[in-house]
Amino acid sequence: MNQTHDTALTSWIESANSPDTDFPIQNLPFGVFSRKGDLERRVGVAIGDQIVDVGESLSANLWSGKARDVARWCDRPTLNELMQAPKESLSQFRARLSELLAGTPGDETVINPLPPGALVPMAEAEMFPAAEIGDYTDFYASIYHATNVGKIFRPDSPLLPNYKHVPIGYHGRASSIVISGTEVTRPKGQTLPSGAKTPTFGPTEMLDYEAEVGFFVGRGNELGKPVPISEAEDHLFGICLVNDWSARDIQSWEYQPLGPFLSKNFATTISPWVVTWEALEPYRVPAFFRPPADPQPLPYLSSEKDKNEGGIDLNIEVYIRSMMMREAHLRPWRLSSASLADMYWTAAQMLTHHTSSGCNLQPGDLFASGTVSGPDAGSQGCMLELTRRGSEPIALPNGEERKFLHDGDEIILRAYFQREGAARIGLGECSGLIVASSRR
Repeated sequence: MNQTHDTALTSWIESANSPDTDFPIQNLPFGVFSRKGDLERRVGVAIGDQIVDVGESLSANLWSGKARDVARWCDRPTLNELMQAPKESLSQFRARLSELLAGTPGDETVINPLPPGALVPMAEAEMFPAAEIGDYTDFYASIYHATNVGKIFRPDSPLLPNYKHVPIGYHGRASSIVISGTEVTRPKGQTLPSGAKTPTFGPTEMLDYEAEVGFFVGRGNELGKPVPISEAEDHLFGICLVNDWSARDIQSWEYQPLGPFLSKNFATTISPWVVTWEALEPYRVPAFFRPPADPQPLPYLSSEKDKNEGGIDLNIEVYIRSMMMREAHLRPWRLSSASLADMYWTAAQMLTHHTSSGCNLQPGDLFASGTVSGPDAGSQGCMLELTRRGSEPIALPNGEERKFLHDGDEIILRAYFQREGAARIGLGECSGLIVASSRR
């Protein structure tokens, strides 16, 4: 940790000092935006309800050394080039930006050092995916999620024999990753109705969300050269929220023998802001405690550093707002809350395993944690778990019930870090509204 994490820091941007903002001066996440009415995409940094257009600040002679290198990489339409910057350079940029934004509102000695046009209200911006994502991988790192789902389908043996030995994952579809706020069309596919002998084709009747955390790769690795776990975090740039939408009835018919296909490739929603690896440093915790009876990770997946601080104490909440709730002006209703600290596999273990075959990751690649669920009631990260595959419907505050999601439902993910001795910082929102299938 360093001076950028100081809880006493405030900003001359008044909204950054609000106790409930996700973007205080201790956060400073990166994103890609355009001014409304302008097609040019630019890299920005969130602070309160404002965006610092770093490219616009280049003419003001505010940057020097390695921090200036990073500032120049901000003058791009994506984060891909910036993501592979050396950690030291990113740290110097963060320290300098924190210095430029620090101050107390109303203090007459504080002068806005940014040039005109370098500060853009979020309300006047449109957000885009932070990177050009070449590849997307989804893991299955929550033992609570895996156990809950396993109990539904295999009550006597919920966990498969390999789960505690290897981080399980599958390759997803990068082209259907969409930014928060994008509508999600109910997918169609083959399903096998209960009691039927032949499948039918049509809109899914078991549309679900999955509350996940995404990890953006910064520096890549060469083909054929695995990343050792001692270096894994050097290849991680930052995190975002991920909703890996799932069609459970399509999934249960198609997943054997090769796993998910059409049931998950129709849409994956991500949040626009990427919280950097340095920003989340105060919220590191030990990796998941494995009971003595559990197998220990194989040597290539094990390090003392990862064991002692490989976990991340991030709170993730899921909210729903139906069409009827919106019409009645009701607030979104919380479905669940869970912690990323409860994941059985760490981010470093996932990245190391991903490259262990020689697979080459590239800057801007995204891998997700899989559904984040916890051990307690109300900590399940999807409807499949919460309703036990529809057998126990959820009652909404306006009297509606849900087994799975309906057209017109909006799902909103929110996440924040909050620990004693550290500032509260957040990831922003990851939302999607479900619309009916097309008639074709």
